[in-house]
Amino acid sequence: MNVAVLSRNPSLYSTQSIVLALRKRHHRVRVLDHMQCDLIVDSKNMEVRYDGYRLHDIDAIIPRIGASATKYGAAVIRQFEAMGIPTTVPSEALMKSRDKLRCLQLLAGAGIEVPISAFTNNLSVLNSLLNRVGSMPVILKLLVSTQGMGVLKADDKQQANSMMEAFQRLQQDALVQEFIEEVQGADIRIFIVDGEIVASMERQAMPGEFRSNLHLGASSTPIKITQEEADYALRAIDLIGLKVAGIDILRSKRGPLVLEVNASPGLEGIETTTGIDIASRIVASVERTIDEKSD
Repeated sequence: MNVAVLSRNPSLYSTQSIVLALRKRHHRVRVLDHMQCDLIVDSKNMEVRYDGYRLHDIDAIIPRIGASATKYGAAVIRQFEAMGIPTTVPSEALMKSRDKLRCLQLLAGAGIEVPISAFTNNLSVLNSLLNRVGSMPVILKLLVSTQGMGVLKADDKQQANSMMEAFQRLQQDALVQEFIEEVQGADIRIFIVDGEIVASMERQAMPGEFRSNLHLGASSTPIKITQEEADYALRAIDLIGLKVAGIDILRSKRGPLVLEVNASPGLEGIETTTGIDIASRIVASVERTIDEKSD
């Protein structure tokens, strides 16, 4: 099997872990910077070119698309899809998951509990929306962000208004979200491959920090999840249309809340925390897809 891993940085842990898993299973692998892929759209001969050469004999792709390259990365995935090449991350699912408002709308519309959130282009109604979301503090979150960047906490309405004004001046869309105080900076990351929960961990933010991202200094431990949490995670990934994803859940007083669906979740934190070789699970998923395509 000849697999292309789409990644801007071949030295990243997640990329290296997937490359190693592919080679251990005797597959050929090439890491391609998706931002350097050129697309030829032709009804008779769709092409992806790299370094001036047409790519060929690729059996599947494993995209690792960062938030800053979502639009172009999705276009590259879409080109491979048009060429009939399987992907672990469909282009449409990537776009759904990266738009935080759209993702929440899909989840809530299907009856999956999420933190109460509000979105507006009219700052004159912001105070009434803050009342609807809940008591202060609240979270302000850019619609397109990752690893805790663009996520801020406003302790009072004046601060929330100032932050939203700043976002609008920068032409950045942001939503207002309730702050779930009782979780005390903790969340649960559930990793799913091919409709199966393969690992889960709890992340705990550093003292004084509300964001539980590991690269911000949070700690992590393996954890057992409840059946309700498992059901929410599996329903969420099915709604967004992903085969491989990380689902972030908060354990609130009113039950589990799905915070986010991650289309390119990092492997380092969860593999080192749980000791589970998730990269090999991803490769096995690709192998099954290729086998099914060949039948």
